[in-house]
Parts: sequence; structure tokens; C-alpha cells
Amino acid sequence: MPAHVHDLLRTLWSNGYAAYVVGGSVRDALMGRDADDWDLATSALPDQTLALFPDVALYENEFGTVAVRPSGVDDEVEITTFRSDHDYADFRRPHHVEFSDSIELDLARRDATVNAMAWGAPAGGPTPEAPAHLVDPFGGRADLAARTLRAVGDPAMRFEEDALRMLRMVRLASTLEFRIEPATLAAMAARAGLVRHLSGERIAAELAKILGAARPSVGLEALADTGLLAAISPELGRQRGIPQNKVAGEDLWDHTMRAVDAVPADRPLIRLAALLHDIGKIGIRDNILLKEGPLTREERILMNQHPTIGAEIVAPASQLHREAPLIRAHHEWFNGSGYPDGIEALDIPLGARILTIADAYEAMTSSRPYRKTPLSHEQAVDQLEKFAGIQFDPDIVPILVNLDRSVLDWRPDTEERGPTTLERDEADIIAAAEARPPTRPILASDDVS
Repeated sequence: MPAHVHDLLRTLWSNGYAAYVVGGSVRDALMGRDADDWDLATSALPDQTLALFPDVALYENEFGTVAVRPSGVDDEVEITTFRSDHDYADFRRPHHVEFSDSIELDLARRDATVNAMAWGAPAGGPTPEAPAHLVDPFGGRADLAARTLRAVGDPAMRFEEDALRMLRMVRLASTLEFRIEPATLAAMAARAGLVRHLSGERIAAELAKILGAARPSVGLEALADTGLLAAISPELGRQRGIPQNKVAGEDLWDHTMRAVDAVPADRPLIRLAALLHDIGKIGIRDNILLKEGPLTREERILMNQHPTIGAEIVAPASQLHREAPLIRAHHEWFNGSGYPDGIEALDIPLGARILTIADAYEAMTSSRPYRKTPLSHEQAVDQLEKFAGIQFDPDIVPILVNLDRSVLDWRPDTEERGPTTLERDEADIIAAAEARPPTRPILASDDVS
């Protein structure tokens, strides 16, 4: 525990208040992990907390939280009065909060048992006879040892109070690599639709943390299995069951999961783009997607519209304005022979150039109907280097292969475009493509992932 956190506890104890470290910091400490932040709960009322820390208090909110930043410390510590929450009328936040003097009652309002533990002491502080101790009324330590996520109390009630708790469960399962126990998982599936009441900002924040996990597919699969994914994004939810002429027995969603996992963890923008890169295939007719034989030239022209459709699907979402150009350009080639726009070299957004390489690596290292044995890492790297300057950016290939330096961040332009692909007739799309012959022949054997 950092010294400044212990100092805050001692100040509260010495002034006659109970005080405890609570939440994720306790969980992380018991796991031997570094805590991202430290939160305290106390019997002191907000005004009393403000009076104890007049020079370092930053703000107080309506839920009884006082944020303080001790001298010489960069991070804030939130100190919240013990409370119980009531009247969750909008599935997002309590409309009525009651302060209490019970740490056990305060822990009862939390989401998961592994987050419903506290360490500290009652008013007066620890003594030799009664040292600071762990408070664990819901078996959080046992669940921690079993690497299990379990809702506090009735899971249905917890999720009806705050629908964001379901996304937090998935995020914790992904980042901690824990399993969600069956009753909690069933309650999530039964109430998945409640996440539609959440703001886009709250959903985006949890999704970003899921994408930051070592293997984002763990959390994304949990979103899909519970129905949360379909409630958040019906377009992504529809990817399950759409055939993909890649790995035998796998569908478009399976391919998307592989693509996301293939992107380095320190590239969150590219991981999000990888999640969305094939979303436009839901706009392609089933008779094209389900066709077993080679596509005709006209069918391939329509299939090759999926990057454009995907970009247009996500463009209206303000949180995704940076990803839309990456989705549109993820099939462009460095030499200008890709699609849909035939742009080349540095005209292709940096994020799309990275995504193209990650997507290709995933494709080469997976088994295919026409290639049962996937390429090894070394063989796939050979192919990336062979096509550097043709399909791939020759400066980025060695960076992703070796991961020896950072890739500069990128900002999209604000180019204006005409009518959307979804608004155009298929015959117009084909006619436009025929009028501008591609710089590279369209082959029936082309991979259209």
C-alpha cells in the first residue's frame, strides 16, 4: 500500500472515523498485482472528510465521494462515505443514496464478490488486540482463489440496478482471465438488453478495457455468448453464422476474433478497427456470402464494397470517427492495386496499413479449406517481407515483425464523400467499377476477407 494511502487512513482513524481500503485495490493487492487506483470508504460524512483535508480536497459529488490529492502525489484518492443505494430507476445510477456507519452494508452494494472486500479498521484505528483486518462478508477471497467472478447477492437485482455491471463482469473476466460462474452468467444473458439504457461513453470505456486485455477475444466471446454484443451492436452480433471461406468450420465472427488478437496490445485504435473491419459484410447479399464456388466478376465487385459499407455503418458514431477511415482502407495495397479506392503508399491511413498486415498474418497462420496446414510464424514473416512494398508498407512490416519501436499515432482527415454505398443500387456500383478498370486484375481465387 502506498504511504500516502496509509497516511489518509491514519488521519481518518485518529479523528474517530472508521476507514477502509475498498474495491479493486484490495483485490489486486491480494493477487500480488499493482493497483491502478486506491479508493477508501469511511464512516465520516462528506463535510467531515472535507474538513480533515481542506488543502488537498479537489471536489465532492452527490454520492458522498470526496477526491483528494496528497502533496507530492500525482494520483487522486477517492474517499466515499459508507452508503446504501436505492431506487435505480434508469438501470444506470441510484436516484437515492443513504449514508450509513456499516462497512458491510457498503460492500453489499458492489458488483462482484472479488470487489466486495475491504481492509482497514473501525473508528479509533487498529490496536494490538484488534489490528487492521480484511472484511469479506461475501466470500470474495475464496472466489479470488478459484479465479471466479460471482455477483454480490442476487445477480438479477445487481444488473437491474446498474446494467454497466454486466460489462464490468466481462471486462474483469477478460483482463483477469477469470470465469463467470453459471448463475451470474445466466442473469447476464437474461438481462442483456438493459445495456441499451447505457450511454455510448460508458459502453466505449468498458469496451476499450476489454480490447486492452492480453487476449481480447476472451471478453468479446463472452459479450457474444451472453447477448450483450447484439444489444450493443446488432451489426457485430450478426457476424456469427456468416460463412467465411477461411478456416474450415469457422464463421466471420471467428475470423474477427483472430484478427483482433493478432494486433499488438499497445495499439488500441487498431484493435478496435480490427473488431469492426469486416462489419460491412452484413450488407452483402446472402447468395454472395454463401456461394461455395468462385465469384463472378460482378459478384466480386459487390463483395469488394464491404469495406465501404463497414465504414458507413460506423461513421455516424462519434466515438468511432477515427476507426471509419481504417475500416474503409483495410484492403488497399501499398502499390495502389487494392480496393475500394485504389489509393497507395502514404495516402492509405497509417492505422489501415497496420491492420492490413495484422489481418494478413492472421490469415496465413490459420488453416484454410485450400491449405490445411497453416504457415509457421517464420513462413508468414517471409511472406510479409516478400510483399513489402507491394501489398504492405515496407517500413511497417519490420516494426510489427520485431515490435522494436512505437508506431506514431494517426488522425483521419475529414474528406467529404458522396452518396453512401448503402444508398446506391447494385447495378450502379458494378457500372462504376467497370468504368474504372482495376490496376490489378480481379481473380476468382482472390481472398476477399
